[in-house]
Amino acid sequence: MKAAILHKPLEPMEVAEVELDDPRAGEVKVRMVASGVCHTCLHVIDGTLQGIATPIVLGDEGAGVVSDVGPGVERVKVGDHVVISWAPTCGRCRFCVVGRPVLCANQPPFGYLADGTTRMHRAGEPVYHFGPATYATEIVIPESCAIPVDPAIPLDKAALIGCSVMTGVGSVVRTADVPAGASVVVFGCGGIGLNAVQGAVIAGANPIIAVDIAESKLAYAESLGATHLVRGDQDPVGEIDRITKGGADYVVVAVGSAKAVAQAWDALAPGGTCVMLGVLSDGENVSVEGNKLMAKEVRLVGSRYGSARPSIDFPWLVDLYLSGKLKLDELISNRYPIEDANEAHRALAAGEVSRSLLVYE
Repeated sequence: MKAAILHKPLEPMEVAEVELDDPRAGEVKVRMVASGVCHTCLHVIDGTLQGIATPIVLGDEGAGVVSDVGPGVERVKVGDHVVISWAPTCGRCRFCVVGRPVLCANQPPFGYLADGTTRMHRAGEPVYHFGPATYATEIVIPESCAIPVDPAIPLDKAALIGCSVMTGVGSVVRTADVPAGASVVVFGCGGIGLNAVQGAVIAGANPIIAVDIAESKLAYAESLGATHLVRGDQDPVGEIDRITKGGADYVVVAVGSAKAVAQAWDALAPGGTCVMLGVLSDGENVSVEGNKLMAKEVRLVGSRYGSARPSIDFPWLVDLYLSGKLKLDELISNRYPIEDANEAHRALAAGEVSRSLLVYE
């Protein structure tokens, strides 16, 4: 099998042959069809996320076909079409039991599977997994990360559901639980932000205000349902106040910027909620006006994976796509073979794309 291997941050990935073990108990092998190219992975490559063990195969969203299963696997079988979740779950801890599986208390150490080992090797040495490690033509993952979906959806489109779509849509409809008619602002219209816009459309929000410094990204947001476009470098707080006549009910921050969080906080109406999605640099803090928190009953909340329940939410998102209520085709800017993985990340860093795919077949 081939994989894109990162040996060290700030260096190009190497596309090379990698040995893949057979699945063990509770594990599934998946022949990958496509993987999304994710900003989180870019943050590993550019050094924003530190302390990541290398060599490592990146990639946290994708889709494929089950090619083998280990002992004890019950929920998927060979031939199933699956969307990959990056958040393994035990199904037994208090978080899983109360319906918050993204907070599972028994997730394996980062870079490893549940038994503390890896399934990828090269020249006898371990190659670590960035979550499911979808920048590979075949992967081994926990059964809980292989979510069966309706085979009617093309797997290259379904690949985006595993992270960017779930995270963005989920931040609005799951984490914030936005009611119909509420105003929603999205700061940052990259892959996740664009899907937060889609989540606002699905929730029936109005107005839906997209904020970014790039005209091209604002145009993408408008095509996906944003009703108003605001330049992030031209007094966004004042524009949001003008459009909403007093501040936004919900603001989603889908960009890793403490300044954007502060602007989002200032843009809230009394009783409003700010949802933080963007990944900040390690050790970076955000600062908000404490008195506003109390006096105006506003909230700042984090959203991990859009508060996903993958076994429930992935099939739901597939149904929305098949019924024409979720746009996936329109999100895809470029497709690359795995050999062009570095070019895909260069284009992402340059802001040239909304979402790109590595396509394996």
